[in-house]
Amino acid sequence: MLALRDLQKSLPIFGALLMAALALAGCSSQLADYTSTDTPAHPREPGTYLPVHDLPPDRDQAIIPPDQRAKIEAELAAARERQAIAAKEAK
Repeated sequence: MLALRDLQKSLPIFGALLMAALALAGCSSQLADYTSTDTPAHPREPGTYLPVHDLPPDRDQAIIPPDQRAKIEAELAAARERQAIAAKEAK
């Protein structure tokens, strides 16, 4: 009778320890995937600055003409107004 009582007390403790061990084992398998070859190499010249004055090449396409730009802005403004009205009606 005494052994059965001890088993009933220790069974939840062993179950909790087993669950904790399995949870920790799952985390450690992800850390094992990282190797030293996966890490990026350090640059050979650590003191160089980024080229901030280098500009991108000029565009081949022309800028949107003012009349098309006005048409697009008007369409966007109309869509914004429709959504604002729909939002007010939904409340």
